[in-house]
Amino acid sequence: MDAGSTLASPLLADYSLVGGNYDEMWQAKGVLQPHWQPFVHFLTALGAPGLERLQQEVRRLLRDNGVTYNVHGAPDGMQRPWPIDVIPLILDEPDWAVIEAGVVQRAELLNLVLEDLYGPRKLLAQGLLPPDLIYSHPGFLRACDGVVQPGERQLLVYAADLARGPDGRMWVLADRTQAPSGAGYALENRTVMASVMRSMFHEGRIRYLSNFFRELQSTLVSVAGQHKEAPRMVLLTPGPHNETYFEHAYLAAYLGYPLVQGGDLTVVNGSVVMKSLAGLQPVDVILRRVDDTFCDPLELRSDSYLGVAGLLEAARRQRVTVANPLGAGILENPGLIPFLPGLAQHFLNEELILPSAATWWCGQPRELDYVLTHLDELVITPIVPHGAGRSVVGSQLSKRELAQWRERIRQQPLAFIGREQVSFSTSPSFIDGKLEARHTVLRSFATAQRSGYAVMPGGLTRSAAGPDAFVVSNSAGGISKDTWVLSSQRQHHISLWQQTAPEHARHSDATLSSRAAENLFWVGRYAERVESTARILRAILDYYSHDSLLADEIESACLSRLLVALTQVTMTYPGFVGEGGEERLAQPGEEILAVSLDDKRVGGLLADLRAMVGAAFGVRDFWSPDTWRVIENIEDPWLHLAEEPERGLEDVRGELNSLITQLMALAGLHMESMSHSARWLLLDMGRRLERGLRLIAFLRGALVSPQPQPTWELLLETMLRTTENIITYRRRYRANLQLQSVLDLLLLDEKNPRALLYQLNELQIHLQNLPRENVDYRLSQEEQLILQAYTRLRLIDTQALAQVDEESGLYLKLDELLAELSYLLSQISQVLTNRYFTYAQLPHQIGSAQAVLLPLEPQPLLEVAP
Repeated sequence: MDAGSTLASPLLADYSLVGGNYDEMWQAKGVLQPHWQPFVHFLTALGAPGLERLQQEVRRLLRDNGVTYNVHGAPDGMQRPWPIDVIPLILDEPDWAVIEAGVVQRAELLNLVLEDLYGPRKLLAQGLLPPDLIYSHPGFLRACDGVVQPGERQLLVYAADLARGPDGRMWVLADRTQAPSGAGYALENRTVMASVMRSMFHEGRIRYLSNFFRELQSTLVSVAGQHKEAPRMVLLTPGPHNETYFEHAYLAAYLGYPLVQGGDLTVVNGSVVMKSLAGLQPVDVILRRVDDTFCDPLELRSDSYLGVAGLLEAARRQRVTVANPLGAGILENPGLIPFLPGLAQHFLNEELILPSAATWWCGQPRELDYVLTHLDELVITPIVPHGAGRSVVGSQLSKRELAQWRERIRQQPLAFIGREQVSFSTSPSFIDGKLEARHTVLRSFATAQRSGYAVMPGGLTRSAAGPDAFVVSNSAGGISKDTWVLSSQRQHHISLWQQTAPEHARHSDATLSSRAAENLFWVGRYAERVESTARILRAILDYYSHDSLLADEIESACLSRLLVALTQVTMTYPGFVGEGGEERLAQPGEEILAVSLDDKRVGGLLADLRAMVGAAFGVRDFWSPDTWRVIENIEDPWLHLAEEPERGLEDVRGELNSLITQLMALAGLHMESMSHSARWLLLDMGRRLERGLRLIAFLRGALVSPQPQPTWELLLETMLRTTENIITYRRRYRANLQLQSVLDLLLLDEKNPRALLYQLNELQIHLQNLPRENVDYRLSQEEQLILQAYTRLRLIDTQALAQVDEESGLYLKLDELLAELSYLLSQISQVLTNRYFTYAQLPHQIGSAQAVLLPLEPQPLLEVAP
């Protein structure tokens, strides 16, 4: 395509360069880079409307896939949608060859520096690095001295933030060596872009990313110190509140590794083990996304709850390999930058392929004088960003601020660097229907291999939030891009599946951590809580109109019993039964609204809904895209409704039917699209247990106290309708509506999935399929409890239960039965928690041994997930 026809495109008509900077798309004004021309031709054919449709499709796919980036302190900080620009960064083959070689060289160099700093420290002895630069930096962990991990290289994963400088070469802005993030987002960006721009990818000239992850898998297998035939790898995450938790879950699922938190791991006899559903399982390699000092509260940061006590000692004994090794954070010290050219000559006898902006560390007298003299021309950066603040641009400071900064640097010269202020390149972004130039940074990733380092052919590109913005980061509003590395060779699919001998294949129970098992269990319980509350609220709102009770006395009496039952089922006391209950029964609207939409009301609909989503998010790597889409769609309307200042009961009523339908869809996905392994068993056990408890609470709240015949019939009908049994009852019993037959259907029908006996049957079956010690002649504690509840229920006489006690005027036998069954089910929950979710005391040997259980204590009927 010639330049003239390109400029005729409306998309490019107003495209202007920022301050005369180098732009990735242009050779010069009006002359496109040759490797950009096919894509610009594609854009021109689409036009602005077509490009806008692609952008919307990209956003939809990211939302459907649940791709998020959490920003602490922002209104939408948790679950903020991942922003992506439909315009990629495009790099041609010769340009990429230089970048790739430069990243490999830098990774090799930093690996040698890391090995020396925690080994002989010849660099300090020979004066190639100032001791103060290393010893004053919190990233240098003295406890890691002498720790050597298996493998030819210590630095297993590396990332470099790159930007093209004024000379047209890529410059290194920062090195990422602790727990480099972004590779998973780069993969998700590629997946989405390949979906919406199939024609560009079908030509087969854009290099695939999958080989990088295959190399990463192979590297982690090769550095396992033990169990080399089938090592167990895990991905260690700080948890759901971390900024990049989605990426942790996504990578764990993509690589096939269990996603664990610090509490899922422990050290026994110098080895790291995972607390799994099948017992304690040895861990050989940890791919960590937790910063160095938080990884071991025993030897590093004692206030950390994110790490594993004793992890460093296990690494010291080579019982576990950590990627990257603890202490690698010292390499992120920007004070190293001015010394790297000399180190490259020392170790490699080479010039650095990828330069950095001129940098002066203030810990040396001559460099300090230069920085203080030229402060208004430099960018001042603390060597520990989280400790002393962010970078400041000297040219943007007032005279007073410059004086303050000079004094601050004099007080702590070791803590700062001065860096030459350089304008980096821009690339096009699609903004408001047109292309605009934005400053761009590429994060490139490398992983160690036997012959050196393998570099991801692409990476995570981010562009600035505005045309005048120089800070490029997600927290500052930056937008991500896909990165296309073009190739003259046609690309072929590379599988991530590892060829493992059948005898080394992992059973899913052995890779399911106790924390993940507990989350699954509570997803099932909270889902059932939300459904039962929604059904009761729907029944209540059928009888309630605006701000007053209906005139019909029968319906009013029925409504009063349902309101009392709502409080007793949800445990949202005082509600309609405690102090002030009578007044709230007379004017129930405000209380109904609070139970529906107040997320601080423990036991309320929205509070349970958010708890369900939170538990599901804790095991984000277990859900298919379809399942996660349903989960998000369940929560979003209720969050928006809760924020509406003018919301009312009619709005709640309008959302309840949709909520119940979506919960049924979620249950169907769990049943039909989830493998019926231990994960599904726990999820369904939580649902069955909670359904039984909720049914019992509903019966006790609504039916224990007799009502006049017309009200009683309406109440029984409402009970059947609310529990999804009205059609079955009508077909079975015709027009005969009696308490005994209702109890037969709700308590004793083994084929009715809403009946209590059905829940107990399912629980018995699931318990038999959970991992446990095989003792043929002895029932486990949970089996004893479920058998006791099952037997008690099977032996009841519903005719006797339907008789009113003359002294109390209540269905007393029914209430006593339900109270007993409720206690037994609550005890079952506690036993399951102690056996599978909590390791109260660790066994002395690793293997098939199970954790020792603490004695049970009586528990309250209301349970809240941790």
